[in-house]
Amino acid sequence: MEPIHVLTPHQRDELTAVLGAVPGNPYRDHREFVAGVAEVHAPRFLVEVCERVRQDRLNGLSEAHVLRDCPVDPHIPDLDLDDPVADKYRKKTTFVGEAFLALIARLTRTPLMAYGSRNNGDFFTDVIAINKYSGMQTGFSDSELPFHNDRTAHWARADHIALLGMRCPQDEVIYTTFVSGRALLRCLSDEDQEILRQPYFTTSFDVFSRATNSTQRSSGAHPILEGDHSIRYLETTTTVLPDAPGEAKDALLALKNALVVAEKQRHRLRDGDLLLFANQDGLHSRDRIEILNADRAATRWLLKTYAFRDQARADSFTGRWKDGVPGLIDD
Repeated sequence: MEPIHVLTPHQRDELTAVLGAVPGNPYRDHREFVAGVAEVHAPRFLVEVCERVRQDRLNGLSEAHVLRDCPVDPHIPDLDLDDPVADKYRKKTTFVGEAFLALIARLTRTPLMAYGSRNNGDFFTDVIAINKYSGMQTGFSDSELPFHNDRTAHWARADHIALLGMRCPQDEVIYTTFVSGRALLRCLSDEDQEILRQPYFTTSFDVFSRATNSTQRSSGAHPILEGDHSIRYLETTTTVLPDAPGEAKDALLALKNALVVAEKQRHRLRDGDLLLFANQDGLHSRDRIEILNADRAATRWLLKTYAFRDQARADSFTGRWKDGVPGLIDD
């Protein structure tokens, strides 16, 4: 996937200095921190890039974008993979990456989202391998991930995801693959699409979600296709309900076949890359193509945010905020 903008060293350094001066700690007081980011005067080039992203999404031109050589913290600590979140709290004392992600969310007009039951309600989370989940199907593992939406089984799912490369070992070949809902629909018959729009399916929560919230076991009945081109699916885990008609199994197989042939976009994140993509209007996967050193590959660290598609979508969850914090889902 080609970047839509590569920051010059001057653009990156200037923005790094401005974002590094934002007061507060996002893991202690999120609202204070984002209020500081709201005071940042964004450079013209970044305003224009974010407006392009926004217009591409609105006009259906693209649901995945890359920016390269973005601001990250001057020091990226090594994290203890037994508990990288707690170790991050101890070691990460600058928050340039977090401020940059918050600024991108503001400029694309996509309010940030978080979960009260996950990582202490942090709005900035980590895609990093946690030792106890090694080999398991969760984003917090060292394994490949099949095509999915983040939080497929959850009743509140982000519309957009941002991934910022903090540490991406370049000798390890790991790709993020994205397929849009529109591309999948082009590979499905009208009959299969109609079946996939019925609540004949269910999805189990991943192992990390079950470990952090004992009430999260299964989604209950849901359709796979929603709206114009949204999709709710986790490969290998979304299944047909026992009482669903036989056509539901055929439609699910058709979707699996469509995933093989549909047009895809692939990107190999490197340090300072920002990958933005739709979570509900597409599916993504993690593909480990060539791993030369498994221990080194496990240190790969992406800083991630979830976001709503717009303020109206965020407002639809009013009344479900934890402790009154806008965007923090009380689950």
